Amino acid sequence: MSVVCDKNKVLVIIKAMAEKLISEKEYLTELDTKIGDGDHGISMERGFSAIQNKLPEIEDKDIGTILKTLGMTLVSSVGGASGPLLGTAFMYAGNQVIGKESLNLEDGAKIAKAALDGVLKRGKANLKDKTMVDTISPVVDFLNSSEVEGKDALEILKSVEEIAKQGMESTKSLMALKGRASFLKERSIGHLDPGAVSSYLIIQTIVKELLITFSEG
Repeated sequence: MSVVCDKNKVLVIIKAMAEKLISEKEYLTELDTKIGDGDHGISMERGFSAIQNKLPEIEDKDIGTILKTLGMTLVSSVGGASGPLLGTAFMYAGNQVIGKESLNLEDGAKIAKAALDGVLKRGKANLKDKTMVDTISPVVDFLNSSEVEGKDALEILKSVEEIAKQGMESTKSLMALKGRASFLKERSIGHLDPGAVSSYLIIQTIVKELLITFSEG
């Protein structure tokens, strides 16, 4: 299977991801103020600023080590649930590609599934609990299904972005069953879950950067 992403592109994606999450601080904070404790945007800014500072130290490492370091940085720099959950996702993903200098679509599917496994193990959330799982799980199901057979990378990437967006948007109609938002019960309905939104922004950035690569190629 052909390469879709080398190590240099992984670093570009991580930098773009950090810039995106930091730039959306106010929006994520606004979302979290409605159903949480109002610190999700602040937490994402803190965590991804720490990642920006860490990247120069790991640019010469393999992709697995880069992803694991990214995860450990999030866990150690962000309090609450979001840092440990996202951090665990990246650490689990990194474990799948230790030693690799490039990735193909099959690697991408493995990474996505491992990331979800990490979130599920740490957060104990299920689909439709109004969490980041609602954004990530449908993407993982798609990437590991027969639907990807016969499709080129461009088609798959566009589908991934749309599926993640639909998953994120689905949280608006759900009642929160996990985290601080669950205390609101029915009053949590009608609001997007901040973790689902930040997870979508991460996936959106990955897709956008990979599409740039394909357009240049």
